[in-house]
Amino acid sequence: MTACVIIPARYASSRFPGKPLVPILGKPMILWVAELSARAVGRDHVYVATDDARIAAVVEGAGFNTLLTSSGALTGTDRLAEAAAKIDYDIYINVQGDEPLVDPEDIRRCIDEKRRRPDHVINGFCWLSPQEVPSSPNIPKVVMNESGRLLYMSRSVVPGFKDQKQAPKGYRKQVCIYGFSRAELEAFAGFGRKSEVEASEDIEILRFLELGIGVQMYETKPGSLAVDAPEDVAAVEAALKAMA
Repeated sequence: MTACVIIPARYASSRFPGKPLVPILGKPMILWVAELSARAVGRDHVYVATDDARIAAVVEGAGFNTLLTSSGALTGTDRLAEAAAKIDYDIYINVQGDEPLVDPEDIRRCIDEKRRRPDHVINGFCWLSPQEVPSSPNIPKVVMNESGRLLYMSRSVVPGFKDQKQAPKGYRKQVCIYGFSRAELEAFAGFGRKSEVEASEDIEILRFLELGIGVQMYETKPGSLAVDAPEDVAAVEAALKAMA
């Protein structure tokens, strides 16, 4: 089964305009993600899906593929579905463009999980670190059954508990590596709108639950840090320096 990585990247982010091009240790963030993705699937199989000429110019200047998409995509996954229709693979891996610490091994594991479970969407998770605050609305928390199938995801603190003795030992957060088939992406885009709970939580993977498509979670390495806002850049740069 052939596999590629598609990185959705838009310039007009409401919280952080121009985020894909923000310098991380002097290099545009989108190139950090593309280079790490290339270590997993090879440079020829990495694509950046964007509607912005500035992002496309930087990506192509570094020797990576771009897929131009419309400006009206509802979510990154809708943009991915539009891009995936232009190229022919069995497995489409979505790696978010704001995850410059993504581990190539976790991308390879997503591909392996998708090959094992072709009838499920695949998504990564890891445990929150002691430095992360579970109540942060920027961190989607994962609730899954004992077989690893996603039950729900929320920006609120879940799972809840009535008695402190029943409190969970920790909280799981979503890691934005996803594995899809073309049919799953077509079903997602074909819904034509955000589902009610997807719109409320602003978590697009919940649309697959609305469609009755199972989502299998797999554990990634800890240490994932996303750049959601300008103040996140310093922490990511510090982490990259520590890894050097």
